Formats: sequence, structure tokens, C-alpha cells
Amino acid sequence: MKRLNPDYFKLPATELAPLLLGKLLCVSKDGVVSVLRITETEAYFGEEDTACHAHKGRTPRTEILYSAGGRVYVYLCYGIHSLMNIISGEEGHPEGVLIRGVEGYNGPGKLTKHLGIDRTFNNLNVIDSDVIWISDDGYVPKKILTSARIGIDYASEEFRYKPWRFYIEL
Repeated sequence: MKRLNPDYFKLPATELAPLLLGKLLCVSKDGVVSVLRITETEAYFGEEDTACHAHKGRTPRTEILYSAGGRVYVYLCYGIHSLMNIISGEEGHPEGVLIRGVEGYNGPGKLTKHLGIDRTFNNLNVIDSDVIWISDDGYVPKKILTSARIGIDYASEEFRYKPWRFYIEL
């Protein structure tokens, strides 16, 4: 099992999202390392994507989306759930991949709750962090499925139905 090469995270979110399927999300908390296979992702791509948090430009909340790929973006959804994205692409273009599911935990809030991921993880870098990283054990998904992203009814019709949700069945 080896950590993903930093070049992975330079890819656009629309390319990185399916490539993360089958990879291992690793979280070290309180001396225990949890390792779970990523089973579902969604891509969010730039200010032009009306479902992306950066759609309306830079704010203190969205500044991290403009970082170079590899940073962790954790935000609070509905004031309850911490959801986690991996920033992707080149610095200056806001984009990221929402980790929606891991082996045994479908749903972005369920997986973060199980792994103890909260907003203290925000801005960590999966490239060199000892707290959170993504590894590859050589597993290749047999089939990658796509659909429209979930829970973005607020987005314009053009972006609401883009097939930027990727998932596998284990």
C-alpha cells in the first residue's frame, strides 16, 4: 500500500473523482488508523459550476477551494454534518472531489462521523499529512457507474444533471 503520488491531485476534479474510487482513505485518530475503500465521489468544478461552493467567487469559506490540489476541505452541512472534499487541480481554479462514500458507510455525513473527521481536518494536506491520506493497494474497480450529483437542486439545470457522481459496488 502506497500513498498516492502528488500529481494525482493536480488533475481536474472531473478526472480525479473516478480515479479515487477503490483507493483507500486513511485516517489516524487517537493512535488508531482506520483504512476504508472509497466507493463514491462527486466532482465540483469551478466558479462556472453552480453547484460548487465557489460559484459566487472567493470568500473566507471558499478560499481553500482555490488552493493547489491535495488539501482537505471540510464544511458543515445543515449545521450538523461535516462533509469532506479533496481539493484538486491547479492553484487558482476552485474545484474539489466530495468523498460521498467508503466501504460500509454510504453518505458523506455517515463516513465523516464514523472516521471522526470534523472541521479540525480542514486545510490538512493528504499529500504529507500524518492524520489523513489516500493510499493505493492496487485494487481496480470492475465497473464505475455514474449519475447526476445528489442534493444540488439549487444548481442550474445545466449543472444539476451533469454525470459527475461516480460510484462502485464492492
